Amino acid sequence: MGISMTNLPQFILREIEKLEEVIAPFLKKASRYYLWSIPLIFVSLFNLVFLLLFDSNSLQSMLPAVLIYAVLGALGMALAKESKMQRKEIEKLSSDYIIKRMSKSEIVTENVKNEYIAMVKNKPSHALEYFIRFLQDENRARV
Repeated sequence: MGISMTNLPQFILREIEKLEEVIAPFLKKASRYYLWSIPLIFVSLFNLVFLLLFDSNSLQSMLPAVLIYAVLGALGMALAKESKMQRKEIEKLSSDYIIKRMSKSEIVTENVKNEYIAMVKNKPSHALEYFIRFLQDENRARV
């Protein structure tokens, strides 16, 4: 589910900004890896296919070029894999931050905290959605 940041209350935006400060370095690195991986993979695949299907030279004369494009493709795939690992680390850091923030709350009851913490642990990919709901419940309890 996509979350629109434009219509969120200010108290939720402040908490999300704090979360973004925690994950920003990892997000930047993951994005950079992914940005470089896609062109490397496509360029190498395109050139390998072109060389192997349309170039009529002998295999020995093509070997250096094939090796270079294969290495470029492998580098692109390694960067894509590292980007995926960084994204998993971002999800873990986000979940840990959210769980710690929920645990620190003195406004909502322990039952509510434990319920939200269990939801975040069970589905870390929905942690931000659960965090927003938790913050809304916390705000309602405050008032």
